[in-house]
Amino acid sequence: MEEMLMDNLLNGERETQIQAANELGKLSRRQKHKLVERGIIAPLISMLCSQDYEAIEAALLSLLSLACGSERNKIRIVKSGIVPVLLEVLQCQSTTLIELTVAAMLILSSCLENKLEIASSGAIQRLVEILNGDLADDDNSYGRISVQAKIDAIATLHNLSTCHQLISPIVSSGVTYCLLQLIHSSEKSSGLTEKAIALLENIVSSSEDALQEIAATCGAIRALVETIEEGSPQCKEHAVAILLLICKSCRDKYRSSILKEGVMPGLLQLSVDGTWRAKNMARDLLLLLRDCSSFGSRSKQLKNELVEQIMQEIDAEGDTVAGTTLRLVEEMIAKLSTL
Repeated sequence: MEEMLMDNLLNGERETQIQAANELGKLSRRQKHKLVERGIIAPLISMLCSQDYEAIEAALLSLLSLACGSERNKIRIVKSGIVPVLLEVLQCQSTTLIELTVAAMLILSSCLENKLEIASSGAIQRLVEILNGDLADDDNSYGRISVQAKIDAIATLHNLSTCHQLISPIVSSGVTYCLLQLIHSSEKSSGLTEKAIALLENIVSSSEDALQEIAATCGAIRALVETIEEGSPQCKEHAVAILLLICKSCRDKYRSSILKEGVMPGLLQLSVDGTWRAKNMARDLLLLLRDCSSFGSRSKQLKNELVEQIMQEIDAEGDTVAGTTLRLVEEMIAKLSTL
């Protein structure tokens, strides 16, 4: 059967090639391995170069089938020159093909040996364009990019960002502003926001330039504070991590900006009911912010006194927060919101 599939892909007419590509995904891992050894990747990539959407889809599905679960196949596929071809496919008018192509990029980028080659082909900028929704020249391009394609594009950039050599080109691509826009405009507990803010934390924790860019971007701190208030547990964790990095980078410069956005209630709540990592970071950030209102109006003095009171309770409890302390937190948050 493998021999017939190989022959059909190499020498068959359009319909025969498409059928052969579709059949390939049904084979066992051993059969697929044999076909890869015999050079099945090349004719599949050739199908991607056609203008036939049905043939491209069949080839993409087959290549995804070969890549899944096999680091060796991922490497072979990339070394066969697929990345520039995939970048061309991303310019097509088919939402389905765009989704499949980004999924292929995601799987291939999970292999360490592929990261530099993928990035050197211009993939970073194209992935950022997907997030911006401006791949095509027509005015409706934004609507053609599905949420799933954007999630996979972010995940691919996350894979690439784990290679330290690629942090600089990722930052220079403009992705940090793009991610902030997605976080600002998306539901704070959505999967898209979770992926975006996780990538954002990974970038700013590795790049001082990216951290300063975020800190200086109008509305960025507000978006992070809103995520702490409304996001999923993981979104809140990443948001407080970024705010902590911003505050640590220049406490005197940024702590006032963070406080002005009303971060205290969310931080206090997070310090007692967030993930283990979020709790620790929320408390660290509270310690950096707690003495910022020691002068000024009576309202500011009252807020500072409330923060000091709850911080003393949290400090006394350590890692375990009793029901009494949790109720006290809720009372303090309610009081803070009225001042």
